[in-house]
Formats: sequence, structure tokens, C-alpha cells
Amino acid sequence: MSPAELAARLAPVEAALAARFGQVWPASFQAPLRYPLETGGKRVRPAICLAAAEAVGANPACAVPAAAALELVHTYSLVHDDLPCMDDDDLRRGRPTVHRAYDEATAVLVGDALLTEAFAVLAAAPLPADRVVALVARLARAAGPDGMVGGQAADVGATTGTVTVSDVDTLARLHGLKTGALLAAAAVMGGLSAGAPPSALAALEAYGQAVGLAFQLADDVLDAEQDSDAAGPPSYVKLLGVAETARRARALADAACAAVTPLPAPAALVALARFTVDRTV
Repeated sequence: MSPAELAARLAPVEAALAARFGQVWPASFQAPLRYPLETGGKRVRPAICLAAAEAVGANPACAVPAAAALELVHTYSLVHDDLPCMDDDDLRRGRPTVHRAYDEATAVLVGDALLTEAFAVLAAAPLPADRVVALVARLARAAGPDGMVGGQAADVGATTGTVTVSDVDTLARLHGLKTGALLAAAAVMGGLSAGAPPSALAALEAYGQAVGLAFQLADDVLDAEQDSDAAGPPSYVKLLGVAETARRARALADAACAAVTPLPAPAALVALARFTVDRTV
């Protein structure tokens, strides 16, 4: 999938995100709220969500609220991850992080607001009530202690020494929550938005879990190529080496593609699975 095609697919999501926070009090809080949403990024999660709705034969437009909600949650997590008490990063996508552009208290509040807004977006989605409830429940599970937040807690523990991460299975469990849970939710939420049957949702679940881990493996390969001396918890590359990590990422992408091949229109999902392991950034 070319960058131009991806941008065209994501245009409705970008418009939905740009429409948020138009009326904010105090007015000085509006710019910080919009700042992390305007820094771009790969938008992989909303792209997968839209492609999943398409894959089950629906108009991707039905999944725009879910896609926007996913990006709001992902962006909030980045804002909080960058804080001095977490990763202490000064730059995000080539721009000062929110706590550097503004201050730490503002960054905490921005993250809180983005997370809360995600559920407001879903609550207002023009979908049947049972689908809205299912979407809210799935996003809450993926973002909470049984998903992304739990994985982040394990990652922090691995850094401080309170959690031992010394083998591939434990590392996979950590990243299956920290990174994989939201990516898997993206695929399933696209299907839920479209009213997909259980068999299709199961295929999307399998796809999302495989892509989620493949994404992290590919990230570790890219990180190793850019900074081979990076400190921190063990990575797949440290445990397996670059070649084996890259091989496993490709195998997971293959498994993801196989999972959704029986669906009516899986081409976009297949292209995104390939993108996760072929990207250079």
C-alpha cells in the first residue's frame, strides 16, 4: 500500500480527529490538546480498523468512529510514555514532546483528555447500540490493565528490575499487551463496526494478534539497526539476533495474511500486514 493510498484511506479519520476539541475551556488548553494529534505518525491502528471493515464486505466509513477512538488512545499513551517519570523523551516524530512544548502537568492532562475523548467518540457513533457497547468494551479491555497499560507496567518493571524479562515467551507476553492488544483491537473493532459474524471476528482477532507481535519484532530490528548499543530491557534482537527476529516478524505477517484470506475483501489488510514488517521507520 503506497503512502498516497494510505493517506487517502485515512482522510476521514484525520477529519474526525481535527474536528475534536473545537470548543475547549480554558481556551489555552486547546492547542496542547491538538498538538500531539497534529504530529502525524503511521496511523497503523486506524488504518487496520478501516481495512477490517472493508475486509468483511462493509463500507469502511462505518468504522471511522472506532478508528478515531483507537488513535486517540494510542496518542494518549505516547504523551504519557514520553513523560520524565516514564521514558523521559524530548522529541516525538521530530517535534518536542508535549511536556517539553508545554509542561508536565499539561501533558498529563492532555493524555487524560485524549483517553476520555476516545470513549466519547464511540458513544456518539452512528451505529446500532449493541455495536457501540461492544466497541466500548473492546477498547476498554485493550487499553486497560489487561492490555496496553498492563504491558506498560511490565515494561516499567523490566526497567526497574521488579519484573524479570529474560526469555522470548515473557517478552512476547509483555508486548502482546503493550503493543499487540491495541493492534488486535483495531482489527476486531473494524469488524464490530460492520456487524461482522463471529467467524469473521475470530479471523480478525487472529490477524490482529499476529500483526501486533510482528510490528514489535520489526520495531526491534529497526531499533537495533539505528542504535545497536541501546540500553534497557531485553529486546527480541538481544535474545534472538537480528536475522531470527526479522524472520519471525515475516512469519507472523504471513500468518496474519492467511487468517483473513477467506474474508470477502482482505487485500487492504494483507497490504498492511506486509507494511508492518517491510517499513523502514
